[in-house]
Amino acid sequence: MSKNGDTTLIPILGGTGALGSGLAKRWAAGGARVVVGSRDAGRAREAAEKDAAATGGDLVGMTNEEAATQSDIVFLTVPFRNQSEYMTNLKGVLKEGQILVDCSVPLAAAISGKATRTIGVWQGSAAQQAQEMAPKGVTVVSALHTVSAAHLADLDYELGEDVPVCGDRKADKARVAGLIERIDGLRPVNAGSLETSRLVEQLTPLLISINIRYKTHAGISFTGLPDGDPFS
Repeated sequence: MSKNGDTTLIPILGGTGALGSGLAKRWAAGGARVVVGSRDAGRAREAAEKDAAATGGDLVGMTNEEAATQSDIVFLTVPFRNQSEYMTNLKGVLKEGQILVDCSVPLAAAISGKATRTIGVWQGSAAQQAQEMAPKGVTVVSALHTVSAAHLADLDYELGEDVPVCGDRKADKARVAGLIERIDGLRPVNAGSLETSRLVEQLTPLLISINIRYKTHAGISFTGLPDGDPFS
């Protein structure tokens, strides 16, 4: 249990990468219990220990397959080039009723192209590909494509941006939104069905292009949104 008694457990598959590590730090610093997943258990434990020292939080390291069994909401934070491999390895691990949060973006860099472009995905988006590959009864929600990994990792940086969340079941999106809200400065926004992820994923190369020119790590913010819970 975490130092403040919080029992929320968040597994992050590919948690030793830039995005996964940044999320792990932020959630752990906020009091959640975090499972860092990796292909290599030793590397996962090493990353968890390092992040625990940086945040004072509660983190453990496991293989991705072990981490995927620890909670009913699991975050997949790997590059698109690795998504298919991970989904194949998880077919016998993920169970009906689980929610898989896919953060992949089909950047052209996956095939030695430019990170400011995307490649076509037969299913329409990386998230839709993940849903097609997921075991029966596992729901995919798409989120966290536009948040800077560098800003997440810098605990002194004050976040202040929106996070589009896509999925076909409002209740599932609401649960994922609740975890995103646990990171100070992130506001989840209901962006629609999983199909809409094909549009949201395109924001990543746009931001990369902007950030290259302005030498920053800009995020996105939607103006004029009314108060109230858009996931209820």
